[in-house]
Amino acid sequence: MNASLAEHFGRAPYFTVVDFDEKGEVSGVKTVTNVSEHVGGVGVAPDHILKLKPTAVVVYDMGARAIDIFDNAGVPVLRANANTVDKVIAAYKDDKLQELTEGCGHQHHDHHEHHH
Repeated sequence: MNASLAEHFGRAPYFTVVDFDEKGEVSGVKTVTNVSEHVGGVGVAPDHILKLKPTAVVVYDMGARAIDIFDNAGVPVLRANANTVDKVIAAYKDDKLQELTEGCGHQHHDHHEHHH
């Protein structure tokens, strides 16, 4: 839960999958290794993630192609507003995360402004 988020979705070494119970409390946390082509595996990460049937995906940044894949599957891509899993989960539960609609390239300048 204290793991830091990767700067870029496709190159993350693993993904954290969080299950919520009907009250919205965390009921299970597991990590799934990234086996996509970015890290020498096969296929693109969104396809692997979609097999897990997520209700949302939270990332710092993601390529436009990956966002399209999630969009087409009806899974919102939310922009992380903190750098550890537990803080992001808290923000998700409070509905504080914004949807990420543009892929890499447009977002990189914003990154630095948040750190001032």
